[in-house]
Amino acid sequence: MALDRRDAEHVFEQLRSGRVPERGLDAFAVGLERQRAEIGRLLDMAGEREGVFKCLRGGYGCGKTFTARLARLDAQQRGFATSFVVVSDNDLRFHNFHEVYQKVVSELGTSACPRGALGDVMDRWVGGIENALIELGADPDASDFDAKVRAKLDEKRAAMTGGRAPEDMVRVVRAVFDLKQRGELADAGALVSWLSGSTNVGSSAKKKAEIKGDIQSKDALAYLRGILEIVKAAGYAGLVIVVDELETVLRARTDTRGKSLNGLRHIIDAAKDFPGLLWIFTGTPDFFDSRRGVAGLTPLHDRLKFEKQGRFVNVRQPQLELVPFDGTRLRDVALKLREIYPSRERARIERLVTNELVERLVKDVTKGFGGDVGVVPRQFLRSYVSILDTIDQNEDYDPAADYQFQMDAKSLSPEEVRAHAGKKPIEYEPEPDDDAGYSETKLEW
Repeated sequence: MALDRRDAEHVFEQLRSGRVPERGLDAFAVGLERQRAEIGRLLDMAGEREGVFKCLRGGYGCGKTFTARLARLDAQQRGFATSFVVVSDNDLRFHNFHEVYQKVVSELGTSACPRGALGDVMDRWVGGIENALIELGADPDASDFDAKVRAKLDEKRAAMTGGRAPEDMVRVVRAVFDLKQRGELADAGALVSWLSGSTNVGSSAKKKAEIKGDIQSKDALAYLRGILEIVKAAGYAGLVIVVDELETVLRARTDTRGKSLNGLRHIIDAAKDFPGLLWIFTGTPDFFDSRRGVAGLTPLHDRLKFEKQGRFVNVRQPQLELVPFDGTRLRDVALKLREIYPSRERARIERLVTNELVERLVKDVTKGFGGDVGVVPRQFLRSYVSILDTIDQNEDYDPAADYQFQMDAKSLSPEEVRAHAGKKPIEYEPEPDDDAGYSETKLEW
């Protein structure tokens, strides 16, 4: 896949700092054909108005975030709106669903608007209604045209949600339209922020919509249903929500872990009731298999159980396995990156970055992590991009003679520090009650 220079620059700028790019991933995706095909099958189902979910399962360095971002890009190419959120100890605690909702909607993106796209989606929805009315003979300059649009908005919204949309959501959607028609764009934008889950909207803007307070966890799924319907009404194929790094939950206190896992169970159970929505969750085998994680909540474990028959795996089961990198796969990624590196001296890059040099780098980086090639991709790519950059900037640089791999401890992630010390790359210490499991509880959301 050829990249334009802007996307190629983005890819390498992200790799320099050890991050997963947000676009251009298809140009160096290797060994993910079966996984992409399975996600494509689920996108087909969501496009046909099924509500579905998938869990990406893999250890550190297997490419969970890469695969999830690639799925997001594939979805946008198929006409879906998407949202990509990361579970965090600080600003996205999975047991507080109003935080999940706020992140999901604030990160809503489309192929035209990478994030914060709710306002654009609503404008597209309204524009479609206006065009439909005009095609039916309505005069856009008539004094009653706005009233017709408003009535059609109410009619469509009631039909889409079966009349179950929260009343405050109805008021806000109506108020946003009215405010924009009057040119009061600041208040309209503030109400779009409120609908996105913001808790910092002033009372003056809320008063315009006759609402009070903020969206609460117990109402958040109902609001998400309304957002999904607006997305589809705006002409998108559906919505894909990626929740990355669920293993973060394992670091929480026992009571918080129990709430988070029950929250995940609730989402999984409700997935079928959100036609056109695909949830994608990522997590480590430890998260899914240990009693501290999913296996500790029996109903959730029953829904997500992962099975393997020797070397054969059913990719259509709830968990989709990502296997660790090996030397061959790392080499193939490096060769693809060599092809798309944005250099004006392509011949020199091709001449100096030989297959033998790539093999040497794989061995050097792997050796630094005790021979475990599965945990080295991030450091390998940083070192490899550094070689490409140095060639591009220095006419007399020859990596075959001048390059020496050096482990930079400051650049290591916590998982890599543990792996470098020969420990399992996890971020928590076992506790005495880890095997106790969790009770199934009914949540407010």
